[in-house]
Amino acid sequence: MTAPVGLNFQLVHDLDCRMSSNATTEEHVLVIPATLIESIGHLEGFDRNVDRFLQPILASDELSYRPRGAMELDPSFKQLIPYVVMQWTDPADGAVKWFQYTRGGGSGEKRLHAKRSIGVGGHISQEDAGGEEDPYTIGMRRELEEEVTIGAPYVDQREGLLYDPSNEVGRVHLGVVHRFILEQPLVTSNEAELAEGQFVSVKQLRQEREHLETWSQLTLDALFPESV
Repeated sequence: MTAPVGLNFQLVHDLDCRMSSNATTEEHVLVIPATLIESIGHLEGFDRNVDRFLQPILASDELSYRPRGAMELDPSFKQLIPYVVMQWTDPADGAVKWFQYTRGGGSGEKRLHAKRSIGVGGHISQEDAGGEEDPYTIGMRRELEEEVTIGAPYVDQREGLLYDPSNEVGRVHLGVVHRFILEQPLVTSNEAELAEGQFVSVKQLRQEREHLETWSQLTLDALFPESV
């Protein structure tokens, strides 16, 4: 698996302690000031230069945990989202297939309801901080275990960053794309929000591209461009 990017562990722990004194029932999520990203360089669409941005972001003392509700409306902060795509190659014909599902009406991002997606993941929450392990890795694992069950060995490859300022959802999120290459197509959904989950060919995804959410379109185009 790809080695995790170094996170400022002490900073995250201190933030966790400070926030806990004012804790409410609302989820607090890990955010990055937009100005920090801008100071590193221009980022829009799918960018393969992960380490250029992610290493200084996760080592920064400007990371903080803030109420999710407010952050969904504030583009001056970006919520960090691990976005995992799951790939399997059918040995019968060599066709590459990706796990796809339809977003249902559960407790997730309502603005993406009924969109089809190839990405699984979610926010890094305050509850993921304070331990000895990287909160980014803990948060990604927690989100995956909540949403799906993966029943096969896999290799984790970190592929790129996603930022899409063209819509209200994209303006407040920064995605980190992980490609899980599975030995077998053994993935099942754990939540009603992930409906109609199945592995489909890249060819089919291209044919139905307009039905995918924007991040999935960008990821598909970057990892499997039409020329391939």
